[in-house]
Amino acid sequence: MNKGRVEAYTDAVVAIILTIMVLEFKTPDNAQWEEITRQLPYFFAYIVSFIFIGVAWYNHHYMFTLAKRITKKIYWINNLWLFSMSLLPIATGWIGKFPLYANPEYFYLLIFTFWSLTYRWLSNAISKSPDHVNSTVSQKIEQMLPFRFLNSWFFPLSVIIIAACIYLIPLLGITITLIELIILGVSTTNDSDQITK
Repeated sequence: MNKGRVEAYTDAVVAIILTIMVLEFKTPDNAQWEEITRQLPYFFAYIVSFIFIGVAWYNHHYMFTLAKRITKKIYWINNLWLFSMSLLPIATGWIGKFPLYANPEYFYLLIFTFWSLTYRWLSNAISKSPDHVNSTVSQKIEQMLPFRFLNSWFFPLSVIIIAACIYLIPLLGITITLIELIILGVSTTNDSDQITK
């Protein structure tokens, strides 16, 4: 399968998801500051989701740049991964409207977990495809922090901890998610900004 076409399709879907999220911002009804400050909860949720998509895209781009070939299996797992990400605007909007309630936070955690599982499946599929198994590609993918985190016991433990925190203080859910995303965004592999093919 043409890798460039799959990458272009993925980029287009990601751009649409970002566009949908930014369109949730409402133009204030008047010129008073309090009109815009009413949207601060959504703005915070939007920032987290924007970072989420940015980190996801960067790591996805790195994996696809390493990949020699995109199989039919990888293509369909990639579609499932995109589907999980397409649910993010709903979760972001719900948290933005009700930032102090547990149900929107649990829904965001559910989407984040679904996305994480599909990303883990995708990275494993690329790493273990016949073209990549036991190669430099496989080694580089398996050295990525998201790969190591999602394939370790830390991942289910973090989901349980975040769920418990949401029960106690709902706003902690998206706040802890933001911290995780910042760590994943900063801790990229050494060559992630040097690969150009």
